[in-house]
Amino acid sequence: MNTRDTLWAVDALRRAGAAIVAAAGSSAEEAKAVADNLVMANLKGHDSHGIGMLPRYIDAVLEGGLQPNTGVAVQLDTGTMLTLDGQRGYGQVIGEQAMRMGIERAQTHGSCIMTVGQSHHLGRIGHWAEMAVDAGLVSLHFVNVLAPPVVAAWGGADGRFGTNPICIGLPLRGREPFILDFATSRVAQGKMRVAYSEGRQVPLGYLIDPQGHPTTEPGVVVVPQIPGPLGNVLGALMTFGEHKGFGLAVAAELLGGALTGGGTWNAERVAKRAVYNGMLTILIDPKKLGGSVDFDRDADQFMSWLKASPIAHDTDQLLTAGDPERHTHALRSGTGIKVDPFTMSELDRVAAAVGLTEWPSQTTQA
Repeated sequence: MNTRDTLWAVDALRRAGAAIVAAAGSSAEEAKAVADNLVMANLKGHDSHGIGMLPRYIDAVLEGGLQPNTGVAVQLDTGTMLTLDGQRGYGQVIGEQAMRMGIERAQTHGSCIMTVGQSHHLGRIGHWAEMAVDAGLVSLHFVNVLAPPVVAAWGGADGRFGTNPICIGLPLRGREPFILDFATSRVAQGKMRVAYSEGRQVPLGYLIDPQGHPTTEPGVVVVPQIPGPLGNVLGALMTFGEHKGFGLAVAAELLGGALTGGGTWNAERVAKRAVYNGMLTILIDPKKLGGSVDFDRDADQFMSWLKASPIAHDTDQLLTAGDPERHTHALRSGTGIKVDPFTMSELDRVAAAVGLTEWPSQTTQA
């Protein structure tokens, strides 16, 4: 197996990813949408939600838990409220369809409350907030994760829920938008997958092993371990901010799972490799609130005040939510995207599993 990172040109990685998705049964349009979304996550610096997710997606297709060429089903549409069923389709497709519907209704009515249940993995939630702010809308997203639980309750010793992200997007006139997108765990599970594949340890306070003991080994949430007291073979991530992150994680589970009808985690699921998301989205058109002038002025004044802060002695610059992604996107668009050896081997594996005999597994070596 290659032991060095592989450097991909952005367009080449998109085409290679799309080839795998298409070979697994998706239409050319769907395959492109999925690959483009994943590679965009890589471009934004979120490799945890990038092309490295594709092997798990293909495993889920082959297992039957992910349904190619599936769109949203509308269960309720009152204009200001939408209830949508993702029907276990690719989240990259379900998410875009749902957001386009919600954006249209918010622009018409001033707001839209939208729920999406039973979507396969929606990917980087910040992408959906970016769609909203590009349309001039404020967006809030609460998401739960139906997959083997990998995050411990505050005071608990095993996984009880997922990384349950929360995202908030605000358009800022004359400025780059504010895109706050975070897992309620200390880090996303995908970042532990990346650390494990790169052979890195992580700081104490991120993880516990299956016995409930603190550890720095990311593999405890990636590969099966010696079973813990309750038979659990994986460890767990910790929530950020102790009880505060735990509270937000529970809120995301209830709002993204119970309220959407997509379900909450409470028992073993049959589909082992599938990752299902439920998402509550609230979209607001600030122009229709009647205070858009005040919003633009006050937001601008606050951001100017914020950015005028003296820089801490150990920091190069003051960044706000969305800035790191924009900086990384500019860099990687020019230099390409590195894919680690473990991820490359997994991509090769699923390419072979779907019958691709000429999949381009080797490009310029980094």
